[in-house]
Formats: sequence, C-alpha cells, structure tokens
Amino acid sequence: MDAKAAYRELVERGRERAYLGALGSLAGWDLRTKSPSKGHPHRARAFAALSRVLHQKATDPRIGELLASVEDSALIEDPDVAANVRAWRRDYERVTRVPESLAVEIAEAASRGESAWAELRKKNDWEGFLPFLKKNIELKKAYAEAVGYEDEVYDALLEDYEEGLLTRDLVPLFETLKDPATRLVRRIMEAPKKPRTEILHRHYPKADQEAFILEVIAELGYDLEAGRLDETAHPFAVRIHPGDVRITTRYFEDFFNAAFFGSVHEAGHAMYEQGLPEEHWGTPLGESVSLGVHESQSRMWENLVGRSRGFWEHYFPRAKARFAALADVDLEEFVFAVNEVKPSLIRVEADEVTYNLHILLRFELELALFRGELAPEDLPEAWNRKMEAYLGVVPKTYAEGVMQDVHWAGGAFGYFPTYTLGNVYAAQLFEAAERELGALEPRFAEAAFAPLLGWLRAKVHHHGRHYPPAELIARATGEPVSAGPLLRYLEEKFGALYELT
Repeated sequence: MDAKAAYRELVERGRERAYLGALGSLAGWDLRTKSPSKGHPHRARAFAALSRVLHQKATDPRIGELLASVEDSALIEDPDVAANVRAWRRDYERVTRVPESLAVEIAEAASRGESAWAELRKKNDWEGFLPFLKKNIELKKAYAEAVGYEDEVYDALLEDYEEGLLTRDLVPLFETLKDPATRLVRRIMEAPKKPRTEILHRHYPKADQEAFILEVIAELGYDLEAGRLDETAHPFAVRIHPGDVRITTRYFEDFFNAAFFGSVHEAGHAMYEQGLPEEHWGTPLGESVSLGVHESQSRMWENLVGRSRGFWEHYFPRAKARFAALADVDLEEFVFAVNEVKPSLIRVEADEVTYNLHILLRFELELALFRGELAPEDLPEAWNRKMEAYLGVVPKTYAEGVMQDVHWAGGAFGYFPTYTLGNVYAAQLFEAAERELGALEPRFAEAAFAPLLGWLRAKVHHHGRHYPPAELIARATGEPVSAGPLLRYLEEKFGALYELT
C-alpha cells in the first residue's frame, strides 16, 4: 500500500469522525441548554446511536492496516506525520479493546445520568440519583478492564483525560500541595485583615452581567463571531468544529462572582480551542492535548489574569459605571473581595487557595470507589467527613455536597484531578511567560492581553497533540512539571492581600 495514499485516507477518515463527533457535541450543548426535559429519553438513544456509529468507524480494521503502512515508511520521518500516527495508534489500540455494546451502553448511561442529575439535584434526591451513579461506576469498571491499565483500575480512567498520568504520580503531587494549602488557609483565617465581601452579594441585574461579560471576554481574545454565550445549570465550553466554540454560564443576581469568573474560565477553555490549528482539524494535531492542559488555560485566565489587580485597574471603572451596587466601593476593596479565601461548600465557587482541597477530596473518593474500598451508598457520609477534615465545613444537603458536580452523573471518573493539574500547569506557564515577556500585570491594566494569548498560542495551542501533556509543559516552560510555581504564586499573592507575616 502506498504510504502517502494511506496517510491521506487516515486524514479523511479522521475528519469524517470529527464531523460526526461535532454533531454529537452540538446535541450535547443543546441537551444542557435548550432541550425540553420530555425529550431526554430519546436524546439518550440518539447519543447511543451516534456512539455506535463512531465506535464502528474508530475500530475499523482498515485503520490498523493504514497505520502499519505509514509506520513502515519513510513518511514517518515527517514530524507532523509521526505525531499524528503516534496519537492515532494510541487511540486505535484503546478503542479497539472496548466492545461496541459497552461503548454504546456507556454513552447512553452518561446521557441518562446527566439528564437525571439536572432534575434530581434540584430536588436534593440522592436516593433517586444513586442508581444512575452505580450504573456509571459499574460500566467504567468494565471499561477499565477492557482497555487495560498499568498498576490499578483508576489508571485506565486517568489515561482518558491525561495521557501518561498514573495514580502513583498523583498521590505525591497532592501530598506536595495539601500541607502548604492547609497551612496557608489557617494563616489566612487567623489574619486580622478581612475583605468586605457583602459588596459581591448586592443586586447585579442579569442583563448587565451578561453585557459586561461579553465585553470582557471579547477583549481577552474570545472570538464571538466563532462562539456564543448561553445559560446552563453547570457551566461548560464545547468546540463544535472550527469556527464554532461555545461557552455557557449561570447567573445569580445576588452574587457577582459566579457568572463573571465562570464565564472568564470557560472563555479560557474556548480560546484554547479557537487557537488550535484549523488546517489540522480532524487529526490529533488539531485537537487539545489533555484536560489538564485545558484547565491550565481556563484557570490561568480566570485567576492569574481575571483576579489580578492589574486586570481590575482597567475593568473596575467600567464595572462601577454599569453596576449601581458598586457605587460606594473602591478598587482595593473590590480586588480584595474577589480574592477572598474562605473554606466553602461549592467547588466551582472556591477560592484559589482552597480549590485544590476540593479536588483532593474528590480524587480520594474516586480512588476508594474504584479500589473497592468505598460503596457508592456510603459516598455522602464519606464526602461530609472529608469536607470537615479538609475545609472545616459540612454540607446540609446532597445538592451542595455529593451531588453538586455533573461529572459523576456523566461517568467522568478520573476527570477531577485534571483541575489541580491545570492549576499546576497554569502557574508554571505563567511564570515562564513572564520570564520571556516581562511583567504581565501592568499590561493587563492597559487591556493588553494579546502578548499572553500570543505566547500561549505559540507554546501550547499551536502544537495540538504533537507532544504528550507533560512533555508539552516541559517544552513550553523549559522545566519538568512542578508544583513549585503554584505554591510560590499562592504564597506571594495571598500573603500580600492578607498582610501575612
């Protein structure tokens, strides 16, 4: 078989699957934003049907033959070809180990679980949700056994989101972060200086929030001609295809932070997707490399940019002009308030210092579930114990506790650790960007975000899946992955805000 013809066919097949996947992404966006609840059962079956088609196309033996032809040719000496073939081979070997019936069942259970969660969470109905959760766990255990793993079941789930990551890598990373985070929280709680956070819980009209958010995310670099902002129960970003990358948020008229910082977070995800090379659409070089790297983009724009003083030097006068609630508030008060550190119940509203403790809790619970050390029925009690131990707070309802996130409803086990990886990567990338570009915060005060976005485009976005995630971060920063930059950033920023000694 001619290697060039084989490679062309691989690209064509990849693009066909990508466009079919785009239809699934569009249906997923609709499910979470506009879909009527009575249509959910049929939507689940539609997802299952599409999953069957995609699985058949992804496991076609012809792909293995085409890959072998290219791997055995001189064409593999081209770095782009080699990168695509490496990623295609990895994906092909994983997907062909999963029986079609299992892949379809997983897709349908995820759709049913998410739809049920959206309704049952409102009712605080844990017992109603439990069967959906147990089904997802059962299916993911079967999936892990099918694809295989290095040390333990959980490794197979991590591999879906962060190539090369193992449980034995995560445990010491969380240990490195846990003690400094808990010590910093304790010092902050004991500090006499406190922010005036009631200013964030005044009246912020939804229409004004939306207008302000649209202004800001466009100036950050989110292309609204290639995207849109909608409302949902649990915010997310989704790439339908090049030219259509959507974000969502949720509004609270009595709380400024949720919609604003949630939208900046999702815009960070979307700017990564918009920065992927369009010419490689349908191939690994046109795909994001991992969820950890994805989270590095969202967390960087939300926190290292969006909560910085320089950022608000520029935007606070605009916010003050738009929101009457800020009439008696000055810049320093506002910056301190949006950076409050306080143990809380809800992960998506957690501050930068306590956030990784929320992820540690979920990681430990997931690991216990898949090691068989914890029964699903016992999750609420285990959740509450860990919340009290790590954060000193205990939820009064399932909705603000074990049912607060959509991830388990959709079977996304192994996903949560990527949030902490994202924080680690974000701080390391930002530190490297400042080494090359100089101090960035003074530029934020002038709404000059293009230098940072351009650096990220060149160092991260442009490469797609050319390198595995840990290698990509090392190449971008000149150093292996390390929690050091994150710990330095947290200590410096919050030490100054709270005037810690």
